[in-house]
Amino acid sequence: MPDTNDWNADHLNRLSSQDEIHLSSIRRDGAPRKPVTMWMVTDDGHVYVRSVKGVDGTWYRHVRATDLAHVAARGVDADVSVEDASTDAALANRLDTAYQTKYQRYAQRIVDSVLTPAAKASTLRLTPRG
Repeated sequence: MPDTNDWNADHLNRLSSQDEIHLSSIRRDGAPRKPVTMWMVTDDGHVYVRSVKGVDGTWYRHVRATDLAHVAARGVDADVSVEDASTDAALANRLDTAYQTKYQRYAQRIVDSVLTPAAKASTLRLTPRG
């Protein structure tokens, strides 16, 4: 993964302060799909999401078809590139902690849904495009 980070501080703060973001995968013809509401966390200035259903989840398969998406939340509207971030064990541990900390007010079984091996295998990094 590249070490560059194109998220500005304002957008990171806005995204981080939201429990949910809306992510629309982009079809091959460039049209956005219906947005999916999901949790996200940040680590070292980067934005990450996971699929509760793992790599078999519909939205995950759609977004990986083009590795392009659109994120919207709290005044942030950003076209993003999507890349796999599931192979770094140290990152996975930090993201687990970030999910547990950010969403600790929710029932543990709900938080656990993004901590399973299947969910971890679907970890994606979102990077703003242009």
